[in-house]
Amino acid sequence: MVFFRDSWRSISIPVIVIILLAFVAPSSFAKASARPLMQVNAIDLCWRGNPNWSNQRQQLAMCSVGFAGKMKNNIGNDVLYYVVTDPSDDAVDPKPGTLRYGVTRLSGKIWITFKRDMNIKLEKPLLVGSFTTIDGRGASIHIARGGCFMLDRVTNVIIHGLRFHHCRPQTAGDVMGPGSKLMRLGATDGDAIRVVASSKVWIDHNTLYKCEDGLIDVTLGSTNITISNNWFRDHDKVMLLGHADDFHDDKNMKVTVVFNHFGPHCNQRMPRVRWGYAHVVNNMYQGWEHYAIGGSMNPSIKSEANLFVAPTGGKKEITLRLDYMGDQMEKKSWNFQSVRDYFENGALFRSSEGQAVIKPSYTKEQEFEVADARALRSLTRSAGALRCHEGVNC
Repeated sequence: MVFFRDSWRSISIPVIVIILLAFVAPSSFAKASARPLMQVNAIDLCWRGNPNWSNQRQQLAMCSVGFAGKMKNNIGNDVLYYVVTDPSDDAVDPKPGTLRYGVTRLSGKIWITFKRDMNIKLEKPLLVGSFTTIDGRGASIHIARGGCFMLDRVTNVIIHGLRFHHCRPQTAGDVMGPGSKLMRLGATDGDAIRVVASSKVWIDHNTLYKCEDGLIDVTLGSTNITISNNWFRDHDKVMLLGHADDFHDDKNMKVTVVFNHFGPHCNQRMPRVRWGYAHVVNNMYQGWEHYAIGGSMNPSIKSEANLFVAPTGGKKEITLRLDYMGDQMEKKSWNFQSVRDYFENGALFRSSEGQAVIKPSYTKEQEFEVADARALRSLTRSAGALRCHEGVNC
């Protein structure tokens, strides 16, 4: 176990030039822009060109965009750095050096890194506390074949650079929680990352696949969430935003889903939205089986500048919009809008008729430049957990 406090260094965002400019003018893209296509997305442009990233880790927190905003509450002179040195786990009495010890036994602003590559099998879900950053850069970290992550009534959390797969359902039992509080946790379904009644959460550059239930669930009144630069593959129910059809508090939910790569072999829920608002922007969709974007209980979804590549020989329709009312399925007052999306292989998005596009109305610290959808193969090429080495650009 290694932990230390480090002063907040003044850092300058590296000057990076977008190197490759390409222009393709497919006939199927309406209102094509004459501007050159971006090759580096707005988040990665902020930090990945810095070869000294391992000594300036806090720079990452100021690169988030979308509803999470800048994660400035996770940085400062008072951050405690903790290095995971032991991949073992004890759900009730975690040992120093383990991931669970750093997450539950320490207080204040915690920035967690890893000494080496690790495969971590959690005995029970890991309850991540507020003002916690889990930063996998510099190592290959697999959270697999056990419990995975739960964020329950917390705020200001960053999860970056991890590989989640084969997360398993867990029976009810005691587990050590944030603040060294022993808690009774109910049975869980096997989600990779479950966000419950939480706010200001940034989930970035993770690889997620083959879990028992969802890969990311955002539920029970959670809001101001950004899900970015992740690679989702080989999974059925990928992402759920909104708890249940009868949980009205999710009407205040706001989630940005940006720069992610979905596929191959994703079936549905990319995302599925209940009640709230989702800005689904600049994502790459490498096919789907049932549908890509859907929901229930009148959600508002702005699908903007995504690249949808329909499966060959499968369903071409992108959206699903049905509510279950007893034995009847009934259309609702949906607001699904497609703006500057790009469609290949016959992909089809049915926008709602007679309704205005609801803008995300981002603040200054949340806003970002939306790229041309034709550039998304390049912009999402490095989605997922990165393999970073000290002293060179990540």
